[in-house]
Amino acid sequence: METSEILKRVRQIEIKTRGLSNNIFAGEYHSAFKGRGMAFSEVREYHYGDDIRDIDWNVTARFGRPFVKVFEEERELTVMLLIDVSASLDFSTAVQMKKDMVAEIAATLAFSAIQNNDKIGVIFFSDRIEKFIPPKKGRKHILYIIRELLDFKRESQRTDVGCAVKYLTRVMRRRCTAFLLSDFIDPADYTTALTIANRKHDVVAIQVYDRRLAELPDVGLMKVVDAETGHEQYIDTSSSKLRRAHREWWLRHRRRLDELFARCRVDAVSVRTDQDYVTALMSLFAKRS
Repeated sequence: METSEILKRVRQIEIKTRGLSNNIFAGEYHSAFKGRGMAFSEVREYHYGDDIRDIDWNVTARFGRPFVKVFEEERELTVMLLIDVSASLDFSTAVQMKKDMVAEIAATLAFSAIQNNDKIGVIFFSDRIEKFIPPKKGRKHILYIIRELLDFKRESQRTDVGCAVKYLTRVMRRRCTAFLLSDFIDPADYTTALTIANRKHDVVAIQVYDRRLAELPDVGLMKVVDAETGHEQYIDTSSSKLRRAHREWWLRHRRRLDELFARCRVDAVSVRTDQDYVTALMSLFAKRS
């Protein structure tokens, strides 16, 4: 993509997503994520009804009676966007590619964050950490992030979600809100890594997928290519047995993801590239408010 075209796309995305964050998401974003960043303040004696997870065991052992940690809400949050840039995102049978929708959702979240005076940073990942942009504030920083989203040149084609969440746990010392944006086409089990990350941070998963991943059309012989491995093969989509098998695979994949996020206690939402992501984000915000 040429520089002039990139700047034009950056401007288009800014106008659209800034408008969304100003007019629709501002209040919902704040109510959904306020108070998620908590800073340690002091310890005090345990009172009936206190959360036992807040017990400070070291102080309790020292004095022989229970003490709890007291936290106070941080005025500002740090928001991290974990963006999947693997080759499977370069796909669309609808109006836009998965990676383009990811870019718009990320930009909308970013503008919502800076309206709340939050810092925003990005981790681009494939099966490795492709780039880390440390959290900062301001419109100039957001526009830099959007430009990177639109014109990022990855080094690897494959996906490793576990690699991204492990890096988040390692690199972010203070608690943050982390949006994990991916199609989640990753057969590996990253339950442990995601659970650990969500204990330290507030992780939210946003799945972006194409309708043809869920259901194959009946169009006869079709050549399909695995974007991440390069493997090619022809399939006969006129076969109802093949279409049914593909549909069953998709339903198993969705169940696996739902179960994984539930085990990790991660809030999640899915959005199709031919659908309105505004509705999906609003339902996510409402669920957390």
